[in-house]
Amino acid sequence: MKIVLAYSGGLDTSVILKWLQDTYRCDVVTFTADIGQGEELEPARAKAKAAGVQEIYIEDLREEFVRDFVFPMFRANAIYEGEYLLGTSIARPLIAKRQIEIARETGADVVSHGATGKGNDQVRFEMGYYALEPGIRVIAPWREWDLTSREKLLAYAEAHAIPIEMKHRGSGAPYSMDANLLHISYEGRALEDPALEPEEDMWRWTVPPEKAPDAAEYLELDYERGDIAAVNGKAMTPAQVLTELNRLGGGHGVGRLDLVENRYVGMKSRGCYETPGGTIMLKAHRAIESICLDREVAHLKDELMPRYASLIYNGYWWSPERKMLQTMIDASQVPVNGRVRLKLYKGNVMVVGRESKADSLFDPAIATFDDGRGAYDQKVTPDYRYHARPCAANRENRLCPSGREYIPCPHSTSSPKSTRSKSAMRSTRRTGRSPPASISRAPTRASSTRKRSSRSMPTTTSS
Repeated sequence: MKIVLAYSGGLDTSVILKWLQDTYRCDVVTFTADIGQGEELEPARAKAKAAGVQEIYIEDLREEFVRDFVFPMFRANAIYEGEYLLGTSIARPLIAKRQIEIARETGADVVSHGATGKGNDQVRFEMGYYALEPGIRVIAPWREWDLTSREKLLAYAEAHAIPIEMKHRGSGAPYSMDANLLHISYEGRALEDPALEPEEDMWRWTVPPEKAPDAAEYLELDYERGDIAAVNGKAMTPAQVLTELNRLGGGHGVGRLDLVENRYVGMKSRGCYETPGGTIMLKAHRAIESICLDREVAHLKDELMPRYASLIYNGYWWSPERKMLQTMIDASQVPVNGRVRLKLYKGNVMVVGRESKADSLFDPAIATFDDGRGAYDQKVTPDYRYHARPCAANRENRLCPSGREYIPCPHSTSSPKSTRSKSAMRSTRRTGRSPPASISRAPTRASSTRKRSSRSMPTTTSS
């Protein structure tokens, strides 16, 4: 047996490494992904070597992470439950993918992760594993061992001479944190009481909005097919774009979030997030779409977005339905080209301008309040009475202050005295045109039914 372990070198995965070696008497391959967590990864290599690991993979996946996972997600404007920008969720499919690739390269038949049995990450990892390699075996130590508390983990580490960072000693690390190039998350400790405000020293990427600079900062983002290609006129790779936006947004207190979310595993969980670059990206992308996308395309995207976001949150990145939605979303982004100008100020991101020289659907000659030189003839408008039929069907809308009805409803169950209402006849006298036949001349469903009934029911006589 050979196992590929998703390994960070922290307390949990260091204990897992030793536990796998002792429990299964097998070789373990460690895989550490650099997805922008901002930590030095070479200590993980040293720890793995000290534990006797022969095959160690440490890989820089930042560009692939942003290009192939973050950018496609932001083309959809994906938000889970109205607020969460899916920073942790979107990283797991990439790690799972690379683990399976390493298992194939090394001949391993098992993969393992350090996600607990109470969280979403176990689902996301394993959905990825099985989607990409259905026959793979998965070992999830948190669902097997009896090391169910931090104290037991520390005792195990001490008993097996596993190096422990000072932050884990004593009262332990203040929060459970997960970071990548898109965000950093915080859970546990004081945050387990949703009524308590997070301590200010918890936040790492953003300044307090009230202490942010008093002068606003402007920036410009250039878009090509729905993705950011340049920041302030400077062309950048996807990872460079997100790194720069994190720097700019964090300096102005942008992107803090305190959220209670519904986990896939059936519980509510409180977490705090810092997503400065992602917050800017979402605001800017919606702005460029507002002038480049057709109305119905934009509305359809908004209708499908919650479903798309839930698929990512719940670990279905590799599912056929997510891929189908992605194909549609990517096709919608072909005309999303142009520039957005934003202003950052004390935790806020404000759009102050947007333009697209080749793909804008905004026509000033039509939208103007001035003459417009005949670009839009206001006399050529539809008869809105037909469009108002669903509103007219609501009886409350048809009552004047005295309680009398303005017009009869076409769907009313009472038979009207005339197939044309008084308001319809007044409209004819006023305009010289009759309203649409569907409003003025169509008999009601109830009256038609009664007529059919009177014809079909025979007359009975008493015997």
